[in-house]
Amino acid sequence: MKIYKKEYDQFVPGTIDEVWDFFSNPQNLNEITPKSMSFEIISGATKPMYPGMIIRYKIAPFLGIKMNWVTEISQVVQDKLFVDEQRFGPYKLWHHQHHFKEVEGGVQMKDLLHYAIPLGPIGRIANAVYVENQIDHIFEYRTEQIDRLFVREKMGA
Repeated sequence: MKIYKKEYDQFVPGTIDEVWDFFSNPQNLNEITPKSMSFEIISGATKPMYPGMIIRYKIAPFLGIKMNWVTEISQVVQDKLFVDEQRFGPYKLWHHQHHFKEVEGGVQMKDLLHYAIPLGPIGRIANAVYVENQIDHIFEYRTEQIDRLFVREKMGA
């Protein structure tokens, strides 16, 4: 199984409490996920995040085809990190670490994602042709939305 690794960093001008409160509320995923994914939370996102939390979604990550995705929040360290892992869905492996560090003027966020695609050689081709670009697009969209929510709104725009 080929495991891919992606890292994303973003500075957020807010307090650790503001940033953590936003990201530890699974309902906010709707605001930072591209509309093209037809993202819909089915269950499990009505409380603040906790270890063992199971969240069910409907998503359309590939060519508009709707599918179920189930993730578990496997680790939570208040104001520092949380980890979501796929339990059922389109990936063979999905392990996504979200790290938060208070720095001067705001919070430095770092995402560390490990993922694998099913179907062996066909999956590797699919990753090279489509999946990796799609994942990058999702995180680029998220960056734009976080900028909109935390930067522009603080400036009164």
